[in-house]
Amino acid sequence: MVRPVSRRATLEDVARMAGVSRSTASRVIAGYGAASATARDRVVAAAEQLGYAPDPAARALATGAGVRLVVAVAGATPTVLNDPYVDRVVRAAAEVCAHQEVGVALEWLPMHAPVRLRRLAEDRGVRGVLMVNTTELILESVPAALEGRAVSIGIGSRTVPSFDVDNGGAARTIVGHLHGSGRRRIAMISGPEWQPCTRRLVTAYREVMRAAGLPVRLVPGDFTAPGGQAAMLTILERWPDTDAVFASSDAMALGVLAALRRRGIDVPGDIAVAGFDDVPFAALSAPALTTASHPVEQIATAAARAVLDRVRVPPATAYPSELILRESA
Repeated sequence: MVRPVSRRATLEDVARMAGVSRSTASRVIAGYGAASATARDRVVAAAEQLGYAPDPAARALATGAGVRLVVAVAGATPTVLNDPYVDRVVRAAAEVCAHQEVGVALEWLPMHAPVRLRRLAEDRGVRGVLMVNTTELILESVPAALEGRAVSIGIGSRTVPSFDVDNGGAARTIVGHLHGSGRRRIAMISGPEWQPCTRRLVTAYREVMRAAGLPVRLVPGDFTAPGGQAAMLTILERWPDTDAVFASSDAMALGVLAALRRRGIDVPGDIAVAGFDDVPFAALSAPALTTASHPVEQIATAAARAVLDRVRVPPATAYPSELILRESA
């Protein structure tokens, strides 16, 4: 006869009915550690009779498996968390984590982060860490206790695998398209200099321009629409004969379009404009923005699965980007 209970059975209830210690009952339920065959049978029978179901979070904490995936976004200030790109990463990671009853936490990772990374490594509630905007300094600061539990969206290291888009290849394709369409005075708006992805984009732009014998026209940006507007005004002031602009993010490209529209400059008649990311608004701008795809969800999904399942993956996984032609170029 099943014993009626008025509350959810606890591990202590199971141990008491089985006549064993709580630690023995815990080892049997968790499936690890030593226990006699007799004790194991009694614990299993008691758990079934009481309808005991181990709490996933408590079990994860007890075994050190962790209950949450931390998405740690590097940046100079916490405002880096406001980037829509971060939202896409978190949503994709949350979908993966939901299937394993693991939570997702979003944290700002200061540029000089050794102390914060050590705290994450020592936190038994942390299942793994997914680092975004990773830099060389941050990779050097990853403690040994996080090895196998940390992945990077961006650059990686021997112990931290990386997942990212081939943005250098995307930049070569975009700038090559602008050149192939007859543009010869192509300016580029880059991103923050501290981000490795910016360096790859700039390197690719320089390579294409120099191979074509064209002048390099480079202005720094910050991956925001206001930054794109300001950079476009700088380009018009320095090089008024510019006939194409490659902005290294769609947000900046949308700012470029706004600045040109205010000046009454025709796009693409006078100046062609291209971005990178293919955000939803890119197809709705006026004119619709030529850009290159950035499979953020696919990248974040693969990264989250790798850290949760702790499977062996290649040191670096690069996802291809596709040129998306629209009216602006």
